[in-house]
Amino acid sequence: MTAELTVRRADRADVPAILEIYNEAVVNTTASYDLVPVSLESRLTWFDHKQGTGWPVLVAEQETHVVGWATFGPYRDKAGYAGTVEHSVYVQAGGRGSGVGRALMAPLIAEARARGLHVMLGAVDAENAASIRFHQSFGFVVAGQLSQVGRKFDRWLDVVFMQLMLQEPATTS
Repeated sequence: MTAELTVRRADRADVPAILEIYNEAVVNTTASYDLVPVSLESRLTWFDHKQGTGWPVLVAEQETHVVGWATFGPYRDKAGYAGTVEHSVYVQAGGRGSGVGRALMAPLIAEARARGLHVMLGAVDAENAASIRFHQSFGFVVAGQLSQVGRKFDRWLDVVFMQLMLQEPATTS
């Protein structure tokens, strides 16, 4: 039997768990194009900035353990992009594909809609077919691909931009 999963707003005490999940992805995956783990100090600064500017950070919790997190924030720092946000969803190793990401994405999209935002974007490594399918299941479409814009694990990486128009109802198939 799987423990119940709850999604809630993160607080500062969750930052070490958020950091652990993120740094595992940095070291072992192309979900992030960071090349080295980030420090607790830098992640606390990131969290405080998110809190101070009103951007959401959600965590998924099982048996009091944070097993995933999600956020969105400005796509670009220009006034004309104010209706567009870019999101991130990270799930702990061993928990990917178990529904944690889905549990985080649905309220993240709902919050973006409630704020009256227009577009949500995600930047996905082009080889990450599971993440592309995950996004498509919520109604995201491939908006474009940038070739060889990142480099990690001694190879060039392509990025696929996934786009969701927020006025349209999300699908959860």
